Amino acid sequence: MHNAKIITMKGKEIIENGEILIRDSRIIEVGESGSIKVNSDVEKLDLSGKTIVPGFVDTHAHVRVTRGVHKNEIWSFAVNLAYGVTTIRDPQTGTTDILSYEDMVEAGLMHGPRIYSTGPGVGFWGYNLKSLEQTKDVLMQYSKYYDTKTIKMYRTGNRLHRQWILMASKEQKLMPTTEGALNIKLNINQMLDGYPGQEHNIPIYPAYKDVVEIMAKSKMAYTPTLLVTYGGPWAENYFYSTEDVQGDKKLNYFTPKSELDSRSRRRNDGWFHPEEYTFEEQGKFIKDLVEADGIVGVGSHGQLQGLGYHWELWSMQAGGLDLHDALRVATIIGAEAIGLEDDLGSIENGKLADLVILNKDPLENIRNTNEIEMVMIDGKLYNANNLDQVYPKKEKAVFNWHQSKPENIPGLK
Repeated sequence: MHNAKIITMKGKEIIENGEILIRDSRIIEVGESGSIKVNSDVEKLDLSGKTIVPGFVDTHAHVRVTRGVHKNEIWSFAVNLAYGVTTIRDPQTGTTDILSYEDMVEAGLMHGPRIYSTGPGVGFWGYNLKSLEQTKDVLMQYSKYYDTKTIKMYRTGNRLHRQWILMASKEQKLMPTTEGALNIKLNINQMLDGYPGQEHNIPIYPAYKDVVEIMAKSKMAYTPTLLVTYGGPWAENYFYSTEDVQGDKKLNYFTPKSELDSRSRRRNDGWFHPEEYTFEEQGKFIKDLVEADGIVGVGSHGQLQGLGYHWELWSMQAGGLDLHDALRVATIIGAEAIGLEDDLGSIENGKLADLVILNKDPLENIRNTNEIEMVMIDGKLYNANNLDQVYPKKEKAVFNWHQSKPENIPGLK
């Protein structure tokens, strides 16, 4: 890939006219166009006028798959990849089926992002924890049987029970995250106890300097999920009322009509005046936290598969977060939030080749994150409009859930 603007996420590095050498699934070298020496048989892709960013990381992605392991393609995974999301972490799944889908994507049996999951939540409804040793036994099903790398502790018992889970997680090398629960006192004591993650926003505004500093210094990864805002109208309602979801050609191609209709027609979630929404105020806290070197991730909560990720990112940036910082949250900081920054989140030598090729520069307008022409995962390059593979081999993607063929959808290439 050459002649493109590359926003590497290696610090604030931007290569205005750069190139990337990829071999198999890894990035081999990154530099100014013409600086990388290759053999004449290396395939070159001219991306003049394009902007390349790392693949987007969704740190809180419920993919909402119906029960039972599907043997064919699944629309919710495919649409996320088509919208540039190359890595997801599903915290607290309804079933353990997603662990099988993780294997299917990795084996190349279906289109989708890299899938990580906590498995079912460790919740107050499931276990009567009586000791640290019993808690270790409970978590064995996650570390040994489910083979998850993370868990979600969901408001389990009292503070002692939650500390047992934290200690058992550390011993078994599990990264535990927590439920925000619309409870600022709970949020703070979980942070003080050492939990490395919180799902959903803190339910207060303004958050003063002491709260910002303690969260930043604790390195608790904060995924606010503003599409389902705690303490205010859900941000997704704003986008459903201001965006043409029914007229979005790409969304219609990847999303079953019954699913799209159920979410965007005759919504019963309430209508609000613009000034009633709180995501801009929540965004100001996110800005302060990122500027204090805190860890923040973009979590779409599965509210609208694929496009919802961009809605969430735009909501988070609405409080004045620097555009470059917003992209860092969507990529390298998000990867750090789920412990994957050594392999993902930036365009650097040795990292996995997960990239998004954009027609417009997101440093000019945050909404340009959705101007996606191609997406690469694991060194395989796809047309973002239909997920046809264009490199290293040409292969047409065949899906069975949409009613129209691609050539019959106006405006879809």
